[in-house]
Amino acid sequence: MTFTSQRKVRFQHCDPAGIVFYPRYFELINSVVEDWFEEVVQHDFNQLHIESGTGVPTAAIDTQFHAPSRLGELLNFELTVQAVGRSSLDLKIVAYCGEQKRLTSCSTLVFMDLTSGKSMPWTDAIRQHITVDNL
Repeated sequence: MTFTSQRKVRFQHCDPAGIVFYPRYFELINSVVEDWFEEVVQHDFNQLHIESGTGVPTAAIDTQFHAPSRLGELLNFELTVQAVGRSSLDLKIVAYCGEQKRLTSCSTLVFMDLTSGKSMPWTDAIRQHITVDNL
């Protein structure tokens, strides 16, 4: 199942030329992941980070920028789960403006205990909501 989310390119995302400054894409990507955890995984970041003392930091990210995005455009982000490990999660996120692909990003998140800084197995409550889309 593909999770979709729309984001408007705002002034805060842009450089002086009015196009998205590439580090801002990573903030947009993270906001999509955060929404996916809340809406699909049924564990928002407050539950994970504050209440449970766990987190899902990005361990790896590989991103290709296909075309610039400009102030005022609407970007549609599509998130799919590529693989689930004992404590890791591989995601693919593709952003479009209309039919034009703007970026493709593949990342690995790791479920971890924030106190120890060590990875830990996904809880059953989280794992039950994660579906692999590429199989």
